Amino acid sequence: MILNRLNIKSKYGDIGLMVIIAIILAFGLLMLASASVAVGLNRFGDGGFFIKRQLEALLIGLVAGYACYRLPFARWREWSFALFAVSLVLLILVFIPGLGLSGKGAARWINLGIANFQPSELVKLTLILYLSAWLSERGARVVADFKAGLVPFVGLMGVLFILIISQPDLGTLLVITWIGVVLYFVGGAHVKHLLALAGSGSLLLLLMIKIEPYRLARLTAFLDPSHDPQGVGYHINQAMLAIGSGGWLGVGLGQSRQKFLYLPEVTGDSIFAVIAEELGFVICALVITLFLAFLWRGLKIARNAPDEYSKMVAIGITAWIVGQAFLNIGAITSLLPLTGIPLPLISYGGTALVTTLMGLGILLNISKSSRV
Repeated sequence: MILNRLNIKSKYGDIGLMVIIAIILAFGLLMLASASVAVGLNRFGDGGFFIKRQLEALLIGLVAGYACYRLPFARWREWSFALFAVSLVLLILVFIPGLGLSGKGAARWINLGIANFQPSELVKLTLILYLSAWLSERGARVVADFKAGLVPFVGLMGVLFILIISQPDLGTLLVITWIGVVLYFVGGAHVKHLLALAGSGSLLLLLMIKIEPYRLARLTAFLDPSHDPQGVGYHINQAMLAIGSGGWLGVGLGQSRQKFLYLPEVTGDSIFAVIAEELGFVICALVITLFLAFLWRGLKIARNAPDEYSKMVAIGITAWIVGQAFLNIGAITSLLPLTGIPLPLISYGGTALVTTLMGLGILLNISKSSRV
């Protein structure tokens, strides 16, 4: 009887992963509602502005995610190149005056009239779908070859590098690079090629930091938070103050002081600091545990995937969400330099939420075809 019930549940996909996603989503909405009141009133005269927009995006994302969950998985392989090509075109459109939108020195959005769309978020998903198809079709022997494997991979990532760094958006570029390297490794890359990529990538990152004063300032603030505490070091110092104020159990839900226009980006990059201040170390540890549980379930889905393509897609989606989560948490806790990326399923952002839910729908789609 119990076995039959488990078999019935299994046809719907990984129930454990669904529960993890639901908990993170619900918690994210609760914390966004708490963190966004002051900034909503200050910017829009509406304390519920951000949570209402996030709920709208959640509804769209759930519909889109369910469609991805129901669509025959073979379609994603067939459409992978077309979807990736469309996302590249959208990345170019952000630079067209009148269509692309700029803010704070960055050109990252397309004006859709009723909402703004950020193509770089979509690229994270379409890159996974296309690169997984490209790598799985060639096989490990071809992927490990210099001319047939490394050169095309570097060319593909180079195109993305130029388009995204021109926006500029270093945080998103780091996540996309992480996704690409993970898939390239899983696809059968030669160790010496990976080491060469790591070395050249590190040099390129240092060059980008050197030529842009604000990136160098962020690195300086990371190395010495006491340097210019009212300037470049302000963001990380306020985040540390919020995290330190929370202690073990926090000051209480809704009781954060830093969210009252002291801590920058409380609805986005800095929301983990608000969580730490209001709910403390214990809840922060539980949030991290949820993402680790997500990693475990995602890798289990990949291990039991029916073919190489679905395996790579599952690994790519898992690496994307978990990698971005820990990059965000590491930055806001001063373990890494500030990078300016959202915490998946928790931070405010319509495009990010919809695209993430689409990716999760595809991951759950794969889990329906598990071999066990």
